[in-house]
This record gives sequence, structure tokens and C-alpha cells, in this order.
Amino acid sequence: MRYYLIDGIYPKWPKFLKIIPSPQGNKKKYFAATHESTRKDIKNAFGILQQHFAIVHGLAQMFKIINLTNIMKACIILQNMIIEDECDDNGVPKFKYEQLDKDLPELSRNPATKLIEFIQRYHALEILWLIITSN
Repeated sequence: MRYYLIDGIYPKWPKFLKIIPSPQGNKKKYFAATHESTRKDIKNAFGILQQHFAIVHGLAQMFKIINLTNIMKACIILQNMIIEDECDDNGVPKFKYEQLDKDLPELSRNPATKLIEFIQRYHALEILWLIITSN
């Protein structure tokens, strides 16, 4: 059974693991610290993926679970390749992320335009996926 790490704003459901508000004892304190750290890491990882890949930022309801799984795996692999490419031979990053804000194009704030573009990209990717898998 899978569990979801959440904060206090979500309802009490058996699959949701909420933060312990004031943990008593070493075991609960350790669990609370690990829970918070893991949740923060996951949230940051998705934030990075959303910044680099528009498909992760889009509507997930349009995809089947298997397609979502493949999309996330592909984005994670691509992100790892980007990071590896941006490091020199010693593993030190040679790219300054502060430059990103200046180089990014202005995003459209019109939801209809974004949705139409997203659907067009989705269909293009779906066709590409069919071509790749049919070979």
C-alpha cells in the first residue's frame, strides 16, 4: 500500500501521512524530521521538473497512468543528463542558474492559449510515441 507525505491542510485519509504537530519521544521526533525532510525534497524535485519541462506542469488528468509514469521517467532522465552535461570533469557545475530568469521567454498568462498549445503538443507527442513504439 502506498502512502502520500502531506502537510496539515489535507483531509484525514488512510493513505495520507500528515506531519506530527508536536512529536513526543525520540522515535516520533526522528519520524517527523525525516517526514518533513523527504516531503520537502520531493516538493523541490517536482518544482525543478516543472521549471524545465512544461509537460510536468500541465494537466495530468489527460494522461493514462502508464503514460504519466513514462513521462516522469523521461523527464527525470533528461534532467539528470542536463545536470551531467552542465558539470565539468571534476563534477563542479559550470552553469550559473541565476542567468535563467533573464533568458526565459515571457510565458502566456491566457489559460485558453496554454491549454490549446498543451493539447497540440500532447497530440504531437502521442503521434511521435506511436511512431517510436511501432518500429
